Amino acid sequence: MKLAFSSNAYLRYSIEETIARIAGLGYTGIELLADAPHAWPAGLLPKQKEAIRKALDQHKLSISNINAFMMNAVADPRQPYWHPSWIEPDPHYRAIRREHTKRAVQLAHELGAPHITTEPGGPLAPGQSWASAAAVFYDELMPCIEVAEKLDVPILIEPEPDLLIEKFDQYLEFVSRIDSPLVGLNFDVGHAYCVGEDPQHWIAKMAPHTRHYHFEDIAATRVHQHLVPGRGAIDFAATLAEIGKTGYDGWLTVELYPYLNDPDAAAKEAKTYCDKALATKRGQDSFFAHKEF
Repeated sequence: MKLAFSSNAYLRYSIEETIARIAGLGYTGIELLADAPHAWPAGLLPKQKEAIRKALDQHKLSISNINAFMMNAVADPRQPYWHPSWIEPDPHYRAIRREHTKRAVQLAHELGAPHITTEPGGPLAPGQSWASAAAVFYDELMPCIEVAEKLDVPILIEPEPDLLIEKFDQYLEFVSRIDSPLVGLNFDVGHAYCVGEDPQHWIAKMAPHTRHYHFEDIAATRVHQHLVPGRGAIDFAATLAEIGKTGYDGWLTVELYPYLNDPDAAAKEAKTYCDKALATKRGQDSFFAHKEF
């Protein structure tokens, strides 16, 4: 397993400086935010894409994922991460989300990113049923899946508290109607914990769908507030053990966007904790591999 850090904690820095800082802290991967001020696809010029490529090469960082979930650039006053959502009542407004997602898939293709992540439908409007909202989400997502299949870039849905798809069974119900290998799951361990689904109990069941993990801690209250791993109540030892059993060897991306005031300190603390947890897991794996019972 490889450790990356999301650029969405560095909104006060250019993407070039963000890349340098994350690499300087010892990470080998970066989740690139497809949003202002880093890589908003609708306004990203070819020379800016080339600057990102050069910075990644210079600092020997790989892209773990392109985060197309957040849409700060639209600046919706209700919640800049969730809106415009896939299920907005206004079809013209939700089309902004659809077209943004297509552009993010294209950006991932151009930069060699393994996949993009997107929101799981958005918040329900007053009087909107889950079934009707899921139908709208499906209709809006399908044109994006066509682009994903053409470019061979997976779209990963990320369940989140208070949005259409909060829990894994809802995810499974939704994707059961989609016949495409280019749709998968971004397993956010903090989000799972928030909705009462302790991640270690769901990793095996969701492994056939999981292409990427988000790591952050959550307090014992299960309130959705991202914390540096080790500061909350998630059992990361059990979580990593279960991930290891699935054979997953991809990216674990630490996502700590609330730490805008000092992202370096948060990223450094997170890396120290995760490195220790991963080393402990490797040591346990080695012990059991050589132990005779």
